[in-house]
Amino acid sequence: MSKVVLITGASSGLGRSIAEKLSNHDFIVYGTSRNPKEIDAKYKLLKFDITEYQDAETITDYLISKHGKIDILINNAGISITGPVESSEMDDIKNLYDTNFFGHINLIQNVVPHMRKNMSGLIINITSIAGYLGLPFQSIYCASKASLNLLGESLNMELKNFNVKVVNLAPGDYKTEIIDNRRDSILDNNSPYNPEYSSFTKAVTRGMSKKGNDPREIADMVFKIINSKNPKIHYLSGKFIQKLVTLKEFIPDMIFEKIVMKMYKLK
Repeated sequence: MSKVVLITGASSGLGRSIAEKLSNHDFIVYGTSRNPKEIDAKYKLLKFDITEYQDAETITDYLISKHGKIDILINNAGISITGPVESSEMDDIKNLYDTNFFGHINLIQNVVPHMRKNMSGLIINITSIAGYLGLPFQSIYCASKASLNLLGESLNMELKNFNVKVVNLAPGDYKTEIIDNRRDSILDNNSPYNPEYSSFTKAVTRGMSKKGNDPREIADMVFKIINSKNPKIHYLSGKFIQKLVTLKEFIPDMIFEKIVMKMYKLK
């Protein structure tokens, strides 16, 4: 019997790549989007706003009534904001946390009872390398992804007796729309954070356009995780990213900080 998969944020980027991969391998795939459009694909795109908590109950009930189960939940929806913490708008911070963290908890709370009842399930959180490293001018984004990491790690222990596994998959830099859709703080010309912040935004945009990896790599990793009998709790994508996270554990904080600052062309 084909497994039923629910993927949030599947209209583009990593979510779409994952949905396309799985729908080509005998999975019944449902993706979500705030503004779904007709797509030429084997999976169905459903209207869903992760920040509207009632939507989670609606979409869960729909899939349960149609299939009687949700085998795999992939929490992929996410947004990014950048800027100094001091000048970040609280409404933007709350919206980011609603999208990147609280909305996922809400969806998990709706889906897990059905997985628990069936004594089977897999939850994959698409987190970020930013959840393992502090990055300048991405403090709020990093914090939201770190929160999702620890949520997944803790939830995996809570659900062990019900044969429900939880995995965190942390991508590095990939060619997706998140860089185009991120919300950058607009600083006054006399802001004390200029020109550092200007250098940061240019470095990020330049780096993503030149070095961004193919999102299909993440789709392949998700496919392997799903087919693994005993998946790990944490997966990091990209050799450089893996080395960077490992390096952080073995060198003094001040040296690591200098490495990160240099990456973003900061003094």
